[in-house]
Parts: sequence; C-alpha cells; structure tokens
Amino acid sequence: MKLTQTLSILLLFFSVFGFAQSDSTAYKKRVLETTEIDLLFSYYGQDGTNAAVSGGQGTEKLTDATSSIVVSIPMNADDVLTVDAGISAYSSASSSNVNPFDGNIANPASPFSASSGASQSDVLAHFNPSYQHSSDDRNSIWSGNVYVASEYDYFSLGVGGGYSRLFNEKNTEVSVNGNVFFDKWNPQYPIELRNGFFDSRTVGTGTYSPNFEVFADENRNTYSFSLGLSQVLGKKLQGAIFADVILQKGLLSTPFQRVYFGDTESFFIEDFQLADDVERLPDSRLKIPIGARLNYYLGDRFVVRTYYRFYYDDWGITAHTFNLEVPVKLSDSFTLYPSYRYYTQQAADYFYAKETALSTFNFYTSDYDLSEFNAHQYGMGLRYKDIFTSARLFGFGLKSVDVRLNKYDRTDGLDSFIVSLGTTFVGN
Repeated sequence: MKLTQTLSILLLFFSVFGFAQSDSTAYKKRVLETTEIDLLFSYYGQDGTNAAVSGGQGTEKLTDATSSIVVSIPMNADDVLTVDAGISAYSSASSSNVNPFDGNIANPASPFSASSGASQSDVLAHFNPSYQHSSDDRNSIWSGNVYVASEYDYFSLGVGGGYSRLFNEKNTEVSVNGNVFFDKWNPQYPIELRNGFFDSRTVGTGTYSPNFEVFADENRNTYSFSLGLSQVLGKKLQGAIFADVILQKGLLSTPFQRVYFGDTESFFIEDFQLADDVERLPDSRLKIPIGARLNYYLGDRFVVRTYYRFYYDDWGITAHTFNLEVPVKLSDSFTLYPSYRYYTQQAADYFYAKETALSTFNFYTSDYDLSEFNAHQYGMGLRYKDIFTSARLFGFGLKSVDVRLNKYDRTDGLDSFIVSLGTTFVGN
C-alpha cells in the first residue's frame, strides 16, 4: 500500500472516530479544553576526535538546528488529535568525509578537516500525527499514531498504538504500547569503495583493491513493546517502573562508516587513509531497557526527581543511567530546573579501535558510540508560566516558556551542548 493511501485511511479513521463520539459529550468535562500549540527549537553542537566515518579517527564536529510544531486539537470531549511536524538541518565535518577528495590544494584531504562534499549537510523532516480517546470515566485511554521521516539516505515509516488504565482512585496507572517502524536505506558508501573509483594520487604498497561488497538488504525493521506501571505511594511520593523490548532486523550497519584492518596494507590519498571496508554488524539486535522513576515533593518550592535505567542488548552492551533533577519554584511564574545525568556502558562485542580488527572477522565497527565509556551531563532550565495567558499571539494566549541548556562530556573525548526553547500557546 502506498504511503499516501495509508495516511488517507488513517486520517479518515481518526475523523470518523472523533465525530462518532460527539453526540454523548454535551455534559462531560473535556480531556483538552482548547487547542494547544507547542513551538520547539533546539541547537546542538559537538566535537571530538573519533569519527566513525573515517574509521574511528578524525573530527566529529557537527551542528544541528531543529524546529518543530506540535498542535493538539480537541475533537470532542473525549478525543484529541495531535500533529507533530518539524525539520532538522545539520552540518557535519565528519560526514563530509564520505568523499574527502574535493581537490582543494590548500586543504589536503584529512580525517581531521572537513571536505566541501555534498554529504557535509542534510535535512531531516518528520510528520507524526496521533489520536487519543478517553473513556467516559477517564480511566481508560486508547491511542494510535503514525510516524514518517525522511532524509537524503534514509526513509522511515512507523505505526503504533497504546492503552492506559487508571484505577485505585487514579492512584495507579498501567500502560502498554507497541510500535513498528519500516525503514529503508539509500546507502552512501565511502567514495573509494564505489564502482569505477580511481585516483592517481593513491599511495601505498601494491594496488588498492579492497574486498568490498555492497549490502544486499537495504531495509531495517524495528518492533518495540513497552509496559509501564505508575503508582502514587503517598502524599509526597510517586514512583514508576517501565520496561521495553525492542527487536531490530535488517541492515543495522551504517554504510558510510569506514573500518581499517590490522592485517592489510594501508593506502592513502594525501593525508586520508582509504577504507578497507565499512562496518559490518549482525542483521538482528535485541534491546531490553528497564527503568524506574521516583519523585519526592519536599514542599511548595522543591521537588526531587530521580531516574535509573538498566540497558542490555545481545551485541554485548550493558549500560546504566542515573538522572537527578531538582525543580525549584522561584515564584508562581518561574521555576528553575538544575539537573545531572551519569551514563556508563560496556563496549559491544564487535567494537574495534582503528586497525585492530582483522579482515577474517565476520563483524566489526570502529564507531565509538559502541565503545566503552562514561558520560556526564549537566543541565539548567528555566520555565515561565503565564497564569492568566495575558500575552497573546494570533489569538492564542501564552501558557509557558521553557529554556534549557545541557552540557555533555564523554570519556572518549566527545563533548557537546544543546540549547532548547519551547513555548506553549492555548486557544480561547
């Protein structure tokens, strides 16, 4: 079925389902009183020296600007249609080296400098409509969603749904969710591994002739199932536990990430080493994260929010995440959000630093995201809440403004920051 047909059928279902509920909602409190619009923007920057595009060595400099709009519309007293759409534009010195040989004499090809090639930037666009229906007593909530995203070398289509049940006077909530994503690569292999490549500047012993084969399967499917339990434990204490099972099948390797073997000759053009192969990873991966939250209300001005997650997958990675956030209410309008996050993981079975994998291995990668490392993230946020929505824009009242800054440092040398801005407007 074509994508446009799928979306048309789903939107028709949402519309019919919404209107079918309208006759019985005259005297019920609405789930969402009026239309809400969230405008979101973030700017991300990173740097490091272990670029996977150049085999675990080279610049990881990248910037990304993302903007999106989320519109939540009450269809009737019980139903809410939400549409999330946005674009993300990035510029990457690392990915520009998919083809580092731009002939710039003043800037010879090197894993530590950017090329002017077309792969230095890209735009990701996403569209994510969802529909939520609540029962008359507001103790049951059904939801469904569609997800579509596209960039130059990747396309993703997903569908999902969920169910939540509240009981024990709404002090207990159990939720289940499932999603399926059908993704397709448009592989962009390193330039030297493409058919017909020849460059007289190649330097090395013998003839550069890598034993390289393109991937036969260009699809990736992801299936996820989530289960959650939230419980009010007292007047000041609330907890939650949740678990996910995620299964991926298909092309799980990134086609443009180079690997250099320790048992083959090295070849160079200028200061850039030519690939021996691209990363090769198994065509299946099982991920199981299990997490818990515990929030404690210290008083009118302070809340302590804690989070822990254990992660396991069958590629050999185990990881632990701990997060602490302490919102401080400065006034009726302003709240401060200091936070700290610690993360640690073991390396995947298939991770090898540059020139330590052998050509006889079945699987290998030099992507340091799959290496062993620890990471620290420090954050600060500020929220302004307009209690009376007095500020207005195009007839919508300003409900809140959020500004956040996070700084991230990893023990392998990667460091990054992200600045985000979010505003919420409500209709009359």
